Amino acid sequence: MDVNIAMRPEAVTLTRLDNKQSILERLADLFETAYGMNSESVLEGLEQRETLGSTGFGKGVAIPHCRSPYIKRPTVALIKLDQACHFGAADAEPVSLIFGLVSPESAGATHLHALAAISRLARDDMMLQALGDADDAETLFALLTNQFLRDAA
Repeated sequence: MDVNIAMRPEAVTLTRLDNKQSILERLADLFETAYGMNSESVLEGLEQRETLGSTGFGKGVAIPHCRSPYIKRPTVALIKLDQACHFGAADAEPVSLIFGLVSPESAGATHLHALAAISRLARDDMMLQALGDADDAETLFALLTNQFLRDAA
């Protein structure tokens, strides 16, 4: 399955945040900084999606996502927390890896394919270990871009 996911180094960060709202706000800021999106619009989309149910995937991972009419392809941001935080995940475990995804508004199947690519990555124990062991944004970015390129091949 070919998923053309945009990812930039500026969209990856290691930080300390202590609640779901601050995580969503930081994701929105990353999308603005890295991709030029309006952070308020992204935050509103992420918050609306969370009202439907937590995007806490399990295994310490959350995948907050939404759509935007202002982009052409799925875009990803990643936050790695230095201390896990409660996110209302399906397994009730706190999260430390948060993958933000914003897809084009009209990208039905493409959005689902991008979510599937991220969820496959989140189910890969070796990848989760590598991401958990990474101690800088450059390493996280390299791991993710290598994984997404391999998935697209």
